[in-house]
Amino acid sequence: MPFLSPKILLLIALGYFLGSLPFGLILTKLFGGSDIRKSGSGNIGATNVARVVGPAAGVLTLLLDAAKGACAVWLAGRFTDQSAAASMLAGLAALVGHCFPIWLKFKGGKGVATALGIFLMLAPLAALGALAFFVLVVLVWRYVSLGSISAAAAMPLLVYFLWAPGHAPPLVVSFGTLFASALVIIKHDANLQRLIDGTEPKFSFGHSKEDAS
Repeated sequence: MPFLSPKILLLIALGYFLGSLPFGLILTKLFGGSDIRKSGSGNIGATNVARVVGPAAGVLTLLLDAAKGACAVWLAGRFTDQSAAASMLAGLAALVGHCFPIWLKFKGGKGVATALGIFLMLAPLAALGALAFFVLVVLVWRYVSLGSISAAAAMPLLVYFLWAPGHAPPLVVSFGTLFASALVIIKHDANLQRLIDGTEPKFSFGHSKEDAS
């Protein structure tokens, strides 16, 4: 199978389209809210949706954003005889689509939920390990953004060691994971600056001003 055959290119384009679907914006309007980009932090991710509209809309946004990544990977595997390279590329396209959706002038979310969906399909043990790491960091330090950044930073190592017993992942998966991790971290640049300055708000079960989705 050629590395970038017409089929692979089509799956990459489909992955981007799936990722670019702005579920946060759509659900906010369906739940009777205004434009989510003009409320809270302005982010279309699950955290801001939950804060502005309510937890039900936030959870649905989280699930649908994760489903975008998972669906892109599943479709690529389904139509390429489970090619890890095709699945990784389609998943990355979905992540790029979520972070830079053409419908919203390339201003999207931070990619955490979509990346989780991608790696739950590609490397479930690694994804669950990153999720556990995220939960631990949030419980100890109460910064959702720090949990997201830490989980993203840990993902390349988790994928490398947990890909398959006694086997390292293909190079395209290793480099793709590095790209995904870097993109998620870069999208949290404002959070990083606030963490350095000591002005990043902490997570609470009440109202919170931070947004890491």
